[in-house]
Amino acid sequence: MADCIFCKIIKGEIPCARIYEDDTVLSFLDIGPINPGHALVVPKAHYATLLDAPDDILQACVAVSRKIARSIIKSVGADGLNLLQNNYRAAGQLVDHVHFHLIPRHKGDGFMTGWPAKSYPPGELDKVLGKIRENLE
Repeated sequence: MADCIFCKIIKGEIPCARIYEDDTVLSFLDIGPINPGHALVVPKAHYATLLDAPDDILQACVAVSRKIARSIIKSVGADGLNLLQNNYRAAGQLVDHVHFHLIPRHKGDGFMTGWPAKSYPPGELDKVLGKIRENLE
């Protein structure tokens, strides 16, 4: 994609703070970090979302994410780490190139302080489950 910022970073047209690179995946620090050490892992080939990327590409991204996550936690003394992956605008995806956020966490850092869990109304769980199973590919 000619106008994709991550494709431009991958091609070297835009500088980045590269952490790791191989033939398939690139990892670099996010320029708008939640916490210091916040990194991104992106496939070098352009795929808009998780739903578009082939399994082997996603497997490579997850394996590299684990490798980078271990280094980030150790390097910044994090208490934990979030692996975040957003798809489409409604879920917070701002760049249409599949990517994984590695966000180091520290107790009391104020990020994602709650989980707004809800309950299914009576009968709704089975209805949703049935539809999801019907649409499995």
